[in-house]
Amino acid sequence: MKELFSLNIYFKRYAGKMLIGVFCIVFSNIASVYVPVFVREGLNEAMFYLNISAGIGSSSFTEIAISASIGFGVCILMASFIRGVFMFFMRQKIIVVSRQIEFDLKNDIYRHYQKLDSAFYRKNFTGDMMARIGEDVSNVRMYVGPAVMYFVNIIFTFTAVLYQMFSINPYLSMYVLLPLPVLSYSIYKVSNLINKRTTEIQTKLSSITTFAQETFAGIRVIKSFGAERNFTHGFENENKEYRKSNLKLALVNSFFFPLMLLLIGLSSLIVLYLGGREAANGRFTSGNIAEFMIYINMLVWPVASLGWTTALVQKAAASQKRINAFLNTAPENLQEEGMPFKFTQEISFSNVSFRYENAKIDALHNINLTLKKGKIIGITGKTGCGKSSIVQLLMRLYEPTSGKITIDGVDLTKYQLSSYRNQVSYVPQDVFLFSETIAANIAFGSYEEDFNLAQVKEAAAFAELNADLNSLPEGIDTVLGERGVTLSGGQKQRVSISRALMRDAAIYVFDDCLSAVDATTEMKIIRTLSEQLKGKTAIIISHRVAPLAVADEIIVLANGEIIEKGTRQDLLNLKGEFAALSKMQAQDLKEFTI
Repeated sequence: MKELFSLNIYFKRYAGKMLIGVFCIVFSNIASVYVPVFVREGLNEAMFYLNISAGIGSSSFTEIAISASIGFGVCILMASFIRGVFMFFMRQKIIVVSRQIEFDLKNDIYRHYQKLDSAFYRKNFTGDMMARIGEDVSNVRMYVGPAVMYFVNIIFTFTAVLYQMFSINPYLSMYVLLPLPVLSYSIYKVSNLINKRTTEIQTKLSSITTFAQETFAGIRVIKSFGAERNFTHGFENENKEYRKSNLKLALVNSFFFPLMLLLIGLSSLIVLYLGGREAANGRFTSGNIAEFMIYINMLVWPVASLGWTTALVQKAAASQKRINAFLNTAPENLQEEGMPFKFTQEISFSNVSFRYENAKIDALHNINLTLKKGKIIGITGKTGCGKSSIVQLLMRLYEPTSGKITIDGVDLTKYQLSSYRNQVSYVPQDVFLFSETIAANIAFGSYEEDFNLAQVKEAAAFAELNADLNSLPEGIDTVLGERGVTLSGGQKQRVSISRALMRDAAIYVFDDCLSAVDATTEMKIIRTLSEQLKGKTAIIISHRVAPLAVADEIIVLANGEIIEKGTRQDLLNLKGEFAALSKMQAQDLKEFTI
């Protein structure tokens, strides 16, 4: 249960409604215990008049007995109606609160996911995260709603029924309750098994969700290799393990419920046997026997639901443990902390080194560079030289292993992360588009719900998208498939560039954003960038030298170190690595003029 203590904050939030629900449970049980009392009194009175009628041979007392039965029958109906009304409001309060807590918990998990850094997403699978915000939260809801409601109802039902039973005949009540210790021990042992089986089920479910998510995300690759049968077989194996875990849990439950009903049946036999002996000795009436039988039946559902409630609690505990494992993961970069970002002078990397987790060598080693405000710096080098790592550090997706990055002399970590990123327009190497219209995807960078369509079209024109938009059925209002699957790689990159140019940012970062664009379109976009980025601060990363022609300074990386630095002409005159790359791509350079 300790894992569920983290939900207390939500219970406090809705304490008023929960208390009303508990009061409804109390009054519902008070009304329910009067039903057996009315049965006892009605039966005793009816038997009394029927005996008199039989003794004197008159039917007048029979009519009195019938009238008494009808009167007590009406009382039973009224008590049942009152109980039903309170049960209705009980569910309206507690079950509604459980839905509200489910809503809050999902939002809290989603917000926390967004705060976690890239290292978290490298370690955890998307399917597992989806399972925790979906299936696990649903299990927790069953605890805060039905489980709490039934458990509180069990407590008050037992309290009210046992009070009535002991007030009538303590001797018989003691014998009737003899099976309860056995039941308690059974619940204790079985609940441990349920918890173990449930944890195993949730782990298997995450595995299935992850497998399915990866399959659907990579369906084009799977189809192109004709690997559908292999993945179907893999999913079937995952599903078999999930089924096996569920059958183990079902086996525990199938043993538990018959055991409880057996113990309740034993209590009923005790009432019939000992109650009959007490009635024969004149210490009990037939009404008392009927009353006790009703009380026993009133305990059947609470006792039976105790096993179900226990299973719900154990499921919720297992699920909340998995949720807490993520919620207790502290983000390395806290958006709420730090000073508001303002850029006026320069960005500086001072002896910056960086190594990815579990890597054996540094991705970057002793990087020193300065980017003045209003200038453009280009970064190039062979694949794996560390170009994108510089951008990831600048975007604070990772933190340097050593050294520091400063902006206007202030350590980058001192700035409020959300304020800083709102001033950076970033085009990542791995383009991601949402399942929205092209216009909405371009306007995404402006953070405005009601975007200006004219500005969107202008940004699309900057990225040479007009011809492509004209070929689409709905133009700029065409809805894209998942991750922009309906567009080519080059089209997706240009939408991403348009998204970046929509924002009036302090810093622009382009991470190899033209790698999938043909040479002719690339030249047109470069000309546009040269105009749009005049007087603005930007970093352009490219493995091709043509996009770097707009840069005021170019840096060449190799093995995570800066091996050349200078203007384009300086590096050509140096006849080093950049000159060699330029020679290899000479055709592109000949076609390009600013």
